[in-house]
This record gives sequence, structure tokens and C-alpha cells, in this order.
Amino acid sequence: MDTNNLLRQLLMIGVGTTSLVAERLKQVTEDWVREGKFNSDQAKGLVDEVMAQLNVNNAAIEDQFHRLFRNTLQDLGVPRQAEMDELRGRLDRLERQMRDLENRTWK
Repeated sequence: MDTNNLLRQLLMIGVGTTSLVAERLKQVTEDWVREGKFNSDQAKGLVDEVMAQLNVNNAAIEDQFHRLFRNTLQDLGVPRQAEMDELRGRLDRLERQMRDLENRTWK
């Protein structure tokens, strides 16, 4: 399975869950306002507070997921981008040295 696709799916699940919670919370607070249990300012304050908390929690979960994902890739032996760049540079230097040696032997 493509890791980018898996990551994208997991993030979309998180976004979808947050959207569902927000929509349901909005419905519930609107019902409470209609029933007179809350005034509209209280309902808005509650929705804003819960959504702010969800956003903080989502950010923490996302950070934790990225850390776990990075560690898993490292455990599997998948090189980091910096390591790949270093290897590409070394390979370029070796190819250049080989061409120089070949050019010297033909002269």
C-alpha cells in the first residue's frame, strides 16, 4: 500500500470526524437555544471552546502520528531525504572520478 495514500486517508478520517463533531455540536446547541436551556451567546461560546479544544487535540495527535510514522520508517530502514541527497552527491562524485579516469586512459 502506498504510504502517502495511507497517510492521506488517516488525515481525512480525522478531518471528517472533526467535521461530524462540529456539525452535531452545532445541532445540539441550537436545540438547547430553542428549548431555552442556553442563550445564543452561551451556545456560541460552548461551540467555540469545544472546537478550539478539538483543534489543539488534533494538532497533538497529528504530531504524535508524524513522529510514529517517522520512527516506523526508520525501523524499516527507509533512508531519510538528507541521507538520499548525500548518497546522490557521493554517487555523482564517483561517476565524475570514473569519467576522469576513463578520459586519462584514452589519452
